[in-house]
Amino acid sequence: MNWLIYAFLTVISWGVYGVLLHKGRSNMPMGPETAHAGLKAFLFVCVAYALIGLAALALLKWRGSNWSFTGGGIKWSLIAGGAGAIGAFTLVLALGAAAQIFKGAAAAAVMPIVFAGAPIINTIVAMTVHPPEGGFKSLPIPFLLGCVMAAGGAFLVAKYAPTNTGSTPPPAAVQPTAASK
Repeated sequence: MNWLIYAFLTVISWGVYGVLLHKGRSNMPMGPETAHAGLKAFLFVCVAYALIGLAALALLKWRGSNWSFTGGGIKWSLIAGGAGAIGAFTLVLALGAAAQIFKGAAAAAVMPIVFAGAPIINTIVAMTVHPPEGGFKSLPIPFLLGCVMAAGGAFLVAKYAPTNTGSTPPPAAVQPTAASK
């Protein structure tokens, strides 16, 4: 059952990722630097990945790895890392663009699309690489319905995400001046 524990830890980590990334972006210098805030936040995401990479290196050494690698393992791991980095980069761009509309609640609009859309894309790619036994016609209706519901749920959550701007106060009543009396 370790896989389930690790899966839930991933859910928690990735579940807070967008909010924390948006907070980091929002706390970068603004004004003339606003256009660069997302890229500055992404830079430190990369630094964090490098630090975690060093921790993985230490763990391999501690476990007594023989440091053998294959060309295919290296190639596909680098491609996976590139896909993840591009995703993190475009996420920063999405949060920055959504912040103009949703302010501090940008992650509430962006992340449902990311986290409902990614499993659908993952499913399509995984089934293309490893087709199900019996072909695509053998896919159970509840599975297909789950994909449609994930897409629909992402749409609804993103469309009705709060703007976090608060309510607009009513305009102040204009008091007549002595000149207008």
